[in-house]
Amino acid sequence: MRDLNYGWILRYIHANGASMFFICLYIHMFRGLYYGSFIFPRHLTWVSGFVILVLTIATAFLGYVLPWGQMSFWAATVITNLFSAIPLVGTPTVEWLWGGFAVGNPTLNRFFTLHFLFPFVIAGLVGLHIALVHRTGSNNPLSFDNSHNSMSFYSYFFIKDLLGVEIFLLFFLFLVCETPNMLGHPDNYVYADSIKTPAHIVPEWYFLPLYAILRTIPSKAGGVICMACALLTIMLIPFYIRTSIKGCTFFIMNTQWFWSFVSTALFLGWLGQKPMETPYLEMSLYSTISYFALFMTKMFWF
Repeated sequence: MRDLNYGWILRYIHANGASMFFICLYIHMFRGLYYGSFIFPRHLTWVSGFVILVLTIATAFLGYVLPWGQMSFWAATVITNLFSAIPLVGTPTVEWLWGGFAVGNPTLNRFFTLHFLFPFVIAGLVGLHIALVHRTGSNNPLSFDNSHNSMSFYSYFFIKDLLGVEIFLLFFLFLVCETPNMLGHPDNYVYADSIKTPAHIVPEWYFLPLYAILRTIPSKAGGVICMACALLTIMLIPFYIRTSIKGCTFFIMNTQWFWSFVSTALFLGWLGQKPMETPYLEMSLYSTISYFALFMTKMFWF
């Protein structure tokens, strides 16, 4: 930003591009849930897409640490410490990630290397994901078998998707040029200080629902298990939901379930940025219970 002409736009595109990436991922995932795109024979497509989501979360976290601000430093300290909850290998794993006994320069070197390498793994998985889509075909809003009555991608869907891409890029351009720091936390513009803990540690917005679930449980191991189960319930949904009803378009109960799930996820995201005190602590607990109850309802009732 200081030494390169228009370096500011390169940095802001990279920083805000992570948020744009997650907006696309979450919209795509919610679309798959709404239209039942996870149901057999598309279960492997869903699982591969979920693995891409998890690796993207890991890549974004690694990149969030690199600016070395207050939030970056303490987020790295808190999140890497979660591995210490793993029996036997937890503490050696944390020390390997740190490159020592605390987050420091060796940690940055490791995180920078992994942040560079993970996108290549994600690109390979995207190729596998697209191959699985071509093998099973895409779902449709009407949720019927379109193997004998399909439409070509070009020019029908190409033109439709191109309009969406143009609107999305206009929003991205506005974000980069007008409000590039809107999605960043002010404390992350303060240089990292290991002896000054921020009053309230807040991750990036796309981590907030998982962060709310993680800190609901007082025990470190319990919080990690709860967060892992929250992810696994989404990944394994094709295997414990066996139904011929593929989407929500014509089924009111599926529609109600979907919007209840979206509302719960958004509410958890809002709670994730609040301090852990009354009444937010109790609200986080009830919302976490509601999150798992929704999947139990989906499993046994419809």
